[in-house]
Amino acid sequence: MKLIAITAALVCASGLLHAQNVAVQNAWARTSVQGQKATGAFMTLTAKEATTLVAVSTPVAAVAEVHEMKMEGDVMRMRAVQGGLALPAGKPVALSPGGYHVMLMDLKAALPKDSTIPMTLLFKDAKGVASKLELKLPVATAAPMGMAEHKH
Repeated sequence: MKLIAITAALVCASGLLHAQNVAVQNAWARTSVQGQKATGAFMTLTAKEATTLVAVSTPVAAVAEVHEMKMEGDVMRMRAVQGGLALPAGKPVALSPGGYHVMLMDLKAALPKDSTIPMTLLFKDAKGVASKLELKLPVATAAPMGMAEHKH
């Protein structure tokens, strides 16, 4: 088992052999209030080898998906990324407000500030080998200090 320290969160590479292929930085989830059904989670992913983020799961939401927001004409549209999110070798891919992000829907409870949530990222490399990362994301109202919100 290999532990990778990241700012304000710990990522534990567990499970399958190639989990350490992807580094996670600046991971966090946005707070929610009682009755709110959706929120977002954000991070930067950098793969050593070409990899695809194929699934996301967390026990705090019934649905967790990678979504993309982009302008179509003068309308901002958000939709789920089909077929997974490509992570080119050595190139950071930002999941941030206003771009790619993890959408947490049908929240089971409010996500209070200064709590943490578990999240699992499932990847497949170019050979189809699956790996996963188990995360603990801090919950905040905005990106924690020192974590720039990059647009993709």
